[in-house]
Amino acid sequence: MAKHLVNLDALIKREDFRIVAPGGASGPSSLTNTMKVTELSIESLTYHVLRKPDFQRETSNWTPEKVAELVESFLEGDLIPSIILWRSPESGNIFVIDGAHRLSALAAWVNDDYGDKDISVKFFANNIPREQRRAAEAARQAVEERVGTYISLASALRHPEESTEKQTRLARNLSSFAVHLQWVVGEAGKAEDSFYRINQHATPINQTELDIIKARRKPNAMAARAFIRAGTGHKYWSEFDAPTQAKIESIAEEVYALIFKPDLEMPIRSADLPAGGNGYSADSLNMVFGLVNWVNGLKPEMWQRSEDRRSGGSASSEMLPDDRDGSATMQFMQSVWRAASRIAGNGPASLGFHPAVYFYGSTGRFQPSAFVAAVEFALELERRRDLHKFTDVRSRFEDFLVKYNYFRNQLSKGYGGGLRPLQPILQMYLTLFEELSSGESNEVAIVAKLRAHPRLMSHLKPQSTEDRKHGRNFSSETKNTIYLRTYLSSAPSCALCAARVPKGSMSIDHKIRKEGGGTGAPENGQVTHPYCNTGYKEGAHSRASRKVKEG
Repeated sequence: MAKHLVNLDALIKREDFRIVAPGGASGPSSLTNTMKVTELSIESLTYHVLRKPDFQRETSNWTPEKVAELVESFLEGDLIPSIILWRSPESGNIFVIDGAHRLSALAAWVNDDYGDKDISVKFFANNIPREQRRAAEAARQAVEERVGTYISLASALRHPEESTEKQTRLARNLSSFAVHLQWVVGEAGKAEDSFYRINQHATPINQTELDIIKARRKPNAMAARAFIRAGTGHKYWSEFDAPTQAKIESIAEEVYALIFKPDLEMPIRSADLPAGGNGYSADSLNMVFGLVNWVNGLKPEMWQRSEDRRSGGSASSEMLPDDRDGSATMQFMQSVWRAASRIAGNGPASLGFHPAVYFYGSTGRFQPSAFVAAVEFALELERRRDLHKFTDVRSRFEDFLVKYNYFRNQLSKGYGGGLRPLQPILQMYLTLFEELSSGESNEVAIVAKLRAHPRLMSHLKPQSTEDRKHGRNFSSETKNTIYLRTYLSSAPSCALCAARVPKGSMSIDHKIRKEGGGTGAPENGQVTHPYCNTGYKEGAHSRASRKVKEG
C-alpha cells in the first residue's frame, strides 16, 4: 500500500498577492541570488516574509523518501533547480512562484516540523490526522538516517569530537551551500501568469486543484477548502467578518466529523468506518468539491472561466459570482451539512447508512462516487416524500447491496474514476428501490430489471469464477473482505426497520412509548436508526392515531 504524503503546508504561509502592508513597501535596491538554509529557521527575518500565493495548491505531494532525498541532495551539493520568487511591491513580502515543496522540505528539516510539530500544530489548530503524523514521523526518520538532524549538523563544527566524519563534512557543506534564486519582475498579474505557466510543467496541477485555484473566491471553492481541513489551515475566508469566519469554521468542523471520523485504519479491523473514507488522501479534495457542487446544483460552466471550459460546457449557464461577504459560502456549507446529516451521525434526521454497505467495496476500498450517490439518493427520497416507504423495504434493499456489492465495482470500472460513476450508481439505487417498493421480491427479476436499464446494461454482469480466483495466501484485500463480511453478519440491526445500524448512528428508542407508560428501564430500550426512532416511528404512530379516530 502506498505511503501517505508529507503535509508541509504550514511551513510557508499563504497570502493574497495584492495585500498592501501598512506604510507600503519600498522598491529593493537589489535582489539576492542565493538563500542560505539558515534563513529558513523560524528565528530568521527572511523566513517571516516568505509567502505562497493564496491560490497555491497544498504543499503535500511528496513522500517521506522524497523529502529526505531533497535534504540530502542539498547537503551533498547536487544540482537543485532554482527557486523562483517574486517580491510584492505592495507588501514587501516574498512569494514562492516555483519551488514551494523544495523550500518547505528544507524548512521542515531546519525547524524539525514535517507537519506534526509547533508550526503545523498552530496552523492546523491541532487538528492533525493520524496519517499526517505517521507521514511526518516517517519523513523525520528518513532524513535522520540519511543526513542527521539540523541541530546535530549545526553543532558538529563546534563539537567535532562528538560528531562523525560524515556529520562534520555535511556541516561544512551546510555552512557554505545555498539555494539558487531567480526573480519574476513586474506586478501581481504577471506573477500570477508566471505561476500558472510554470506549474503546468514537470508536475502539472490536477484539474480539480486547478479549478479550485482559479475559482478560489467563489463560495463552492471556499466551502470545499473549509471542509477538507475541518476549518483549519490557511483561512481562504479571512476577508469575511469575524462572526462569519467563526460560523464557517464551526460548520466545517461538524461536517468533517460527520464524514471523516473516526480515522480510517488499513487493514480494516473494525466496522466503525468513516462515511467519507480517508480525509487525508489525494482523492478527498476532489470528492468534497464534487459533493459541494452536486448538493448545491452547480455545473462546471458556472465556476470555470470561459477560456478554461472543457468541451461540452454550456456558455449559457449563469456564472457563479465571487463571494464578497461569506453569505453564499455559508449557504453552500449548510446545504452540505444537511445532506451529510441525512446519511451519517446521530441527529434525528439521520438515516444512518452503514459505511460498509454503501460506501466501501467488498475489499475495503472506499468509493467516492458511491458516497456522493448515496447522499443524492437520500435527498431524492426526501424530495419524493418516500423516506417512510424506503424504511419499509430498507432491510431488503441493503441485503441486496451487500450480496451484489460487485455491481458498484463494475459501474466504477466501466465509467472511470472520480465521480463519473455517480449517476449510474444512483440509477441503480433508484431502480432497486422502485422494484422493492412495488412489491417485487424475486432477486433474479430485480437483477434482470437492473441489467435491462440503458445506463446499466453494458456494465452489470454476473460474477464469474475468474473474478473469484485467489492465490494460496490471503492478500490484504482478501483479509479486508473477510473482516467486512464478518462485521456485517454480526452488525446490530434496527429494531424498527431490521437494517444494520452503524456505531456512529445509534439511537435508543422506547419499546413502549413514554405516553403509553413506558419507562427508562434497560429492558424497555432498543437500538434503532435516528430517523426510524423519530420520523418513521412518529409518523407511523400519527397514521395509526388518525385511523383510530376515523374508525
